[in-house]
Amino acid sequence: MTRADILFQQGDHVVARFHDLVQGEGVQANQFAIRHGEQGALIDPGGDLTYTPLTIELSRHLNLRDLTYILASHQDPDIIASLPRWMLHSQCKVAVSRLWSRFLPHLASTFVTSRVGEQWQERILALPDKGAILPFADSELWALPAHFLHSVGNFSFYDPLSRILFSGDIGASLGGEEGEVSRFEDHIPAMAGFHRRYMAGNRACRYWVRMVRELNPAMIVPQHGGYFASRVTIGRFLDWLERLECGPDLMGVEHYRLPGRVGAHPNRTK
Repeated sequence: MTRADILFQQGDHVVARFHDLVQGEGVQANQFAIRHGEQGALIDPGGDLTYTPLTIELSRHLNLRDLTYILASHQDPDIIASLPRWMLHSQCKVAVSRLWSRFLPHLASTFVTSRVGEQWQERILALPDKGAILPFADSELWALPAHFLHSVGNFSFYDPLSRILFSGDIGASLGGEEGEVSRFEDHIPAMAGFHRRYMAGNRACRYWVRMVRELNPAMIVPQHGGYFASRVTIGRFLDWLERLECGPDLMGVEHYRLPGRVGAHPNRTK
């Protein structure tokens, strides 16, 4: 696929990563495409910033009206804000946590919902908390629980043929290595601030790491920044995340005070 990193190619199965489609002030974000025969899936396709360049790239290799799935790790704008366009211009189904499935119509105008009609809700695959296995031609794609990392309804996606785990915001980095991470210790500062603030606690980190160790993926590919593609860097990343204190772990009473002087009530005057 032109202008994409080909992460895996074997026969008619191709996995591509787009990392340079965001222009302007938007946060860097990766988009992913999986092609298996004539079918295709998009993972975390993004918003209006990426829709046009992404469709141009995909149209060279896929008939967009035959797109099978959009897989959304969670509900953020850089994940799924372009949903109305995909609903209009393809026949894809959209897999997302059941917690967010009824919120997605808020992304669309009356014009879009009137054009899509009753198909809108029928094309939303509301994923249960335990995850799901989605048929994909003669293969499948897995939705794996990643709740509270960082969204309350959050999934990682796994392609069993390539053994690539698409981890969403888990492992995301800003300002570190943009391709395959080769120097993990040097990469930590690009991940640390984001994870400490956005992830909702060490307990969820530990549970996700335990599941991923059992999966033993060949790659872990986040939605922002570089990715992990060797046994060494994957192991070091999982070790780091397993020990990470984040979110509520780092909060104290000093973070929940009224504004202004300590002890002062905002509606009181002298």
